[in-house]
Amino acid sequence: MKKLNEDIELIKTKGWVYYIKWISTIIVLIAVACRSVDEVPKIYDVFFSLIGTFGWLYVGLAWKDRALIILNAVLVFMLGTALLRYIAS
Repeated sequence: MKKLNEDIELIKTKGWVYYIKWISTIIVLIAVACRSVDEVPKIYDVFFSLIGTFGWLYVGLAWKDRALIILNAVLVFMLGTALLRYIAS
């Protein structure tokens, strides 16, 4: 019988994925900060969220993590739609 530790494999981020992961995280935090300040137009939140989500979609694809891929693909679609609606109006 295997021990619990033998079944767990940590994801070790290497190369560009490491930097994209952290840059995307910072960008998503900037988007949340924009969302929390009433004086900042909503489009900044959408723009930064879209960029950060694209980054996390790339990371999910690199890690082959289906949960990250599905979550961020749906978010990219929704945020992209919101951005296009803003541009069209």
